Amino acid sequence: MTTIAAPNFCEGIQYFGDAWEGFSVHAARAAIAEGEAAIRDPNSADAVYQTLLMADALRYVTLQVCGSKGSGHPGGFASSAEAYASLVMLGHTNIVTEVGHHAPGFYSAMFLDTSLEEMGIRTMSDMMARFREKHGLLGHLSGAIPGLLAPAGPLGQGQHFAMAGALLHPGKLFPVTIGDGGMGEPYVLNSMMHFNTAYPKVTNFLPTLIWNGYSQEHHSMVSRFTNEEMIAYWKGHGFKEVVLVDAKDFDDSNQAGAYVDSSRFSLKQRLAFASAVLSGVDRAAKSALGGTLTAFIIKQLKGTGVHTVGAKSHNLYPADSLDKPHMIEGLKRRALNPDAWAIVRENFVRAGGGPAARTAVTEHVLELSPLGQMPFKEYAKNEKAVPATAMGALVAYVGTQDRRFVVTNADGNEASAMKNINDALKIRHPTVDPLYNQEPEGQVYEPLNEDACAGLAAGLCLFGSRALWLSYESFAINGWPIVQTVAQAMAELRRRTPSIVSMFTAGALEQGRNGWTHQRPEIENYFAAQMRNGNTYPLFPCDANAIQAAYEYATNSFNKCMVIIASKSPLPVYMSMEEAKHAVEEGAATIYESRSGSKTVVFAVTGDMVLMPVFEAKDRLEADGYRVRIVSVVNPRRLYRSVDISWDTVAEPDNKFMDDAHFNALFDADVLLAVSGGPSAVLEPVLLRTRAARRDTFAWKRGETTATPAEIMAFNGLTAEAMVKRVMAA
Repeated sequence: MTTIAAPNFCEGIQYFGDAWEGFSVHAARAAIAEGEAAIRDPNSADAVYQTLLMADALRYVTLQVCGSKGSGHPGGFASSAEAYASLVMLGHTNIVTEVGHHAPGFYSAMFLDTSLEEMGIRTMSDMMARFREKHGLLGHLSGAIPGLLAPAGPLGQGQHFAMAGALLHPGKLFPVTIGDGGMGEPYVLNSMMHFNTAYPKVTNFLPTLIWNGYSQEHHSMVSRFTNEEMIAYWKGHGFKEVVLVDAKDFDDSNQAGAYVDSSRFSLKQRLAFASAVLSGVDRAAKSALGGTLTAFIIKQLKGTGVHTVGAKSHNLYPADSLDKPHMIEGLKRRALNPDAWAIVRENFVRAGGGPAARTAVTEHVLELSPLGQMPFKEYAKNEKAVPATAMGALVAYVGTQDRRFVVTNADGNEASAMKNINDALKIRHPTVDPLYNQEPEGQVYEPLNEDACAGLAAGLCLFGSRALWLSYESFAINGWPIVQTVAQAMAELRRRTPSIVSMFTAGALEQGRNGWTHQRPEIENYFAAQMRNGNTYPLFPCDANAIQAAYEYATNSFNKCMVIIASKSPLPVYMSMEEAKHAVEEGAATIYESRSGSKTVVFAVTGDMVLMPVFEAKDRLEADGYRVRIVSVVNPRRLYRSVDISWDTVAEPDNKFMDDAHFNALFDADVLLAVSGGPSAVLEPVLLRTRAARRDTFAWKRGETTATPAEIMAFNGLTAEAMVKRVMAA
C-alpha cells in the first residue's frame, strides 16, 4: 500500500519517518475491518503491529502538541500508550482517567478518531493552535471535549466515574487509567473495594495502572514494590484477577533499573511487548466483563518514547519548544510514514463503533424515569417538624419511582433523622438484616468515607442518572472536591444531565456535645464562592415545608450543583408550602413582619435553628418600638445581580435574579442585620445590594463543646441580647 501524500489531518505534523520493517505485510489494510468495532484476534500479527503503530502515533501527537506551547504533560501518558492503544483496538473506547496530566494523550486519541472535528479541530495545525487556549483543549480534561467521558484534575477521582458508568451500563467496559504517582491518594483502591462489596455483580470497570516508577517530580511512593508486592496490593483490596505486563521482561537493550523504556527495544521486542499488552488487556477485559473484579497493570518507564524519561518527562517548560534539539530528536524517533497515519486513523475511527464523540455513553442523554407529582406533606404554621425527616420522605418517593436512583451517606441516614429513607430504599449490604434495613439490592450506599459517597453520587449524575449525597456539614469537605469538579464539568457539558444534589444535616448549632469536630460550617464559604460560577446553588430552607420545596427544585434541575443545608431537630414551621415554593424560586421571603414601629429593622437570615435567637430579638425590639421584618434567605444565588454571576457561560443557563423593586421591598430598612448560623459569605448578595445605611452581620466564629444549641450560639455571639445591642448602637 503506497500513499504519495499524507492524509489531510496530518497537515502540521513536522516529521515523517520511513515505513517500519514488515509494514507492507502487516499494515496492508486496517486490522479493524470495515463495519466492525474491534480487531477479531488479539494474537494476530497484523493487530499487534498496528497496535504498536497506534501507540507511537499517540506518543507523537502528544509530544508535538505539548511542544507547540512548551507546556503540558506528555510523560505519564507516553508510558500508557500500548495499554491505551490495546483498549481501542479491542473496541473498548469508554475510557476515563484518574490522571488529569494524561490530558494531552486523551486529546490525541480524540484527534485521531476525528472526535475533535466537533470543535473545529481537523488538522495537527488546528490542534496545536487550540491546545491550552481558551475555547480549546485546556490543560486537564473537562466536560467540554467531545468524546471524553469525564473530567480529570485532582487525583483520586477517576475510579468513581468508571464505577458509575459500569453501574449504569451493564455489558460495557469502563477502563480507568490510574497513575502510580496517584496511588498515594487515600481512597482509590478503598473506594473500589467498598463498591465491589456493595455491587459484587458490577465488575465491568477496569482499573488500568500505569506503573512507571515516577510521580510529577520524584519517584512514586510505590516504585520500590516488586511485581509480586504490587499484585498482592491489588488483591488485598478485593481484586481477584490482576494482569501485569512488565516491559523489563522484553528488554534487549540492556537498560538498568526496574523500569525500562520499551521504545529503545528492537522492533521485534517492541512487538513482543505490544503483543503481551494486547493479549493481557484482552484477558483482563473479558475477565471484568465476565463478572470478576479485575485490574490490568502496565509497567514501563515514565516518558517511554518521548523527549526524555522519568519525572523529567512529566511537564514541558518554555525551553522545551519544537525547535530544541532534544524535542526534535524525540519527535523524529516517533515519526511515522504517511501510510501509517492513514492506518491509525482508520482503526481509530472504526474502534468502538465510531468516533467517541458519537459513541461514548456520555455523548447521549440517559432516559430518566418520570417522577410525577412529589407527595408533599404540608405542615401547619407554628407546628414543630424535623426538616431532615420531611425531606427524607420525598427522597424515599424518588427512589421508588426511579430504581437507578442512589442515595449515599457515610455517617448514616438514621443519625441524620432520615431513617425513612432506609425504611423505603434499604441500605445496600450483602448481609440481610431487617433491623438495620440491609438488603443486597438496596439503593442506599453507605461506605464510611465521604470521598466514596460524593464520588459515586457525583459520577452517576454526570453520567446522566439521579443521585443524592447526604452528609454532616462538618464532614462534607472530605468529599466536596469531586462535587466541585463535577459541577464545573456540568457547566461545560453539551448535554442535559441531572444536577448533583447534596443535603448536609447536623449543622454546627446542633452538635454542641460533639464539639468542634462536628462544627465546621466554614464549608458554606466554599459554596458561596461557587455561586458566582453560574451553576451552584446553596439552599437554606427555614423549615420542614421549605426543605420539601428545595428538594423538588433541586431534583428537577439540570446541570447544576444543588446544596441543601438544614437541621435534624424539631423546629417551628414558618411558611406554607405555597410560600415555600415561592421563596425557593424567588430567593427569599418574609416570614414575619411587625404591624407598626418607628424604625425598621430587617433580619436577613440563612438557616433554620438560628431563627430562634432572631425571633427572641424581635420580641425585645418590638417592645422598644421598632418595626421588625424577618426575611428567610432560602436561595441566595437568586439575590445576586446578573452581572455578578457567570450564568451565561454555563450549560442550562439560569438568568433569573430578583429585581430591585422586589429586593428593596424585602430588605429596605433603617438597620439590616445579616444573620447566619454558618459563615457570612452566603449573605454577600444581600449586603451587596441593600440600601440600608446601617448594616451588620452575625455569623459563625468557631466551634466549642457545649451542652445545648443555645450555648454554642452564645459562644459565637448569636444571641438575642447581642442582636438587640447591635441595633441600638447602629
